[in-house]
Amino acid sequence: MKQNLKVARTVRDAITDTSGNLWVATQDGLYRFTDGKSRLFQDVSELISCYARAVSVDPQGNIWAGVMGGVSILKEDRLMKNLTPSEGIPSVHINCIRQSPDGTMWVGTNMGVVRYLKDGSHSLRFTKRWLTDNKVNDITFDRDGDAWIATAKGVSKIHARQMTLANKADNFYHQLMTKNMREPWICGSLRLDIPGDTASWHNSDDDNDGEYTSGYLVMESFRYAATKDPDAKVKARKAFDFLKSLQTITGTEGFFARSIVPANWTQVNDMNKTYTKKELAEELVADPRFKPVEIRWHKTADGKWLWKNDTSPDEMDGHMMGYFYYYEYAAGAEEKILIRNHVKKIMDQLIKTNYNLIDVDGTHTHWAVWSPDQLNCDPDWSSERSINSFELLAYLKFAFHLTGDQKYEKEYRRLIKDEGYLDNVSRLNKKNPAWQIYFDRTLEGYLFPILLRYEKDPKLKLFYNQLIEEWMSIQPAGENLMNNLNYAFATGKKINIPQTIDFLRDTPLDLLDWPVDHTLREDVHVVRSPVLEEVQITELPPASERPTVRWDRNPWSAIQGDLTKVREPVFWLCPYWMARYLEIIQKP
Repeated sequence: MKQNLKVARTVRDAITDTSGNLWVATQDGLYRFTDGKSRLFQDVSELISCYARAVSVDPQGNIWAGVMGGVSILKEDRLMKNLTPSEGIPSVHINCIRQSPDGTMWVGTNMGVVRYLKDGSHSLRFTKRWLTDNKVNDITFDRDGDAWIATAKGVSKIHARQMTLANKADNFYHQLMTKNMREPWICGSLRLDIPGDTASWHNSDDDNDGEYTSGYLVMESFRYAATKDPDAKVKARKAFDFLKSLQTITGTEGFFARSIVPANWTQVNDMNKTYTKKELAEELVADPRFKPVEIRWHKTADGKWLWKNDTSPDEMDGHMMGYFYYYEYAAGAEEKILIRNHVKKIMDQLIKTNYNLIDVDGTHTHWAVWSPDQLNCDPDWSSERSINSFELLAYLKFAFHLTGDQKYEKEYRRLIKDEGYLDNVSRLNKKNPAWQIYFDRTLEGYLFPILLRYEKDPKLKLFYNQLIEEWMSIQPAGENLMNNLNYAFATGKKINIPQTIDFLRDTPLDLLDWPVDHTLREDVHVVRSPVLEEVQITELPPASERPTVRWDRNPWSAIQGDLTKVREPVFWLCPYWMARYLEIIQKP
């Protein structure tokens, strides 16, 4: 029945509530019509502002008014609360509000859609991971409960599917095995010829292929430890054999490569390069320690492979973590001998070269320096003093435990007593802000379990215990699952369990590294913390609001993502299986 209602002509939305009242949103305020009588809500005691563009009703019968500035929630004639950027609204421009069949309130803004659940929590869906455009114009739901979202550049459908964490692990593991593993058993990302087009994928190499495959080795080791599945044991051995081959393929006494690729590959990351005098001068001004490595890829004697040199400390850290967990949780007697001899070979060479990793050119690599001559005496190496001292002590302690050879323990003690390495390590959590790198936290997490597991001296053990407690205390958000779990293995204490579970639940199945720019949001603030050098945001994004995760990346970074990459799901599978072994997650 047609009614002539006196309202402002700028009508933007209208609904009837559960009592039959008509609500009309206009740019001059929110109208309620009851039995032919009207009331205009316009005052700031009733709405954030009078510019109303959207109106909806929630499961409790409360009215949600989307106005310039956020959402005002009314109960009968009274303002209950306002939702502004402080409560998760990513943009003050509200374009629509709809209630989903399950009672969730969806608020469409100029910066994505934010969902408010009945338990009071909220989550944001923005960027092209979720939407064709961030400007959301309207939302509706089909009979299956799927959301259809009209944006400025098209319509997006968001489908929710119930699954267990075990189902999710199976899904990720299938993706890993069918795409991310390449010969001779390297775990790595995919490269897309067409950005964003996952059908155009190819396997690719990375500077840290050794480290990332070590993470895969840890994952398979815990999959075996939790299930005793012989398939996991076989694949762990294959990963170890690849890591071991990175050393033998170089033809040296103890140096190991970053990665290998088939010799017929025509595209690799970080190709051979010739520096002009100007380029070299500029690099040396920026970094006096810079090493110009022009020949980075070397062909094997059989001509089948190219291997990459200039190996860095993070590669060594990753390898040692992988060998540690493999040795402790999955290796049989034969494998333990292989691990022992392999680590011994690397460490014996490191001792001979005064604790620097010597490349095929006879000089140390750009970053792999652990010698007291540089760390304690060269001011250009001050930034690496604490973490590199920490690393070397962990390597020696590991080698001593594996072999029982006292020379490693003697060197470990000498570096502590004569070279002040324990004093260097005591500053691990107090680095100068200019030297703070988020990746360092992850590398430190790799090695703490080695030192805490194998150190028998009560005083040193107490020192490391105090150090790791301090280290974990400066990570209050529990944002790094590998750090949470490495801490648990180092100390026996399970911490940040809700954060770990929430991350595993919230991670999307899509592994494309979607670009994310949080600086466009109004519900977060741009800061220079926890890393001074990076632009970051104040609120830790949940997994579904980030690009694909790697634990060496700063999760607080404001701008991340690369549409030419599809990441390997080990970042999820490794903590999942570690948590399964620790019974943080029960087996299905």
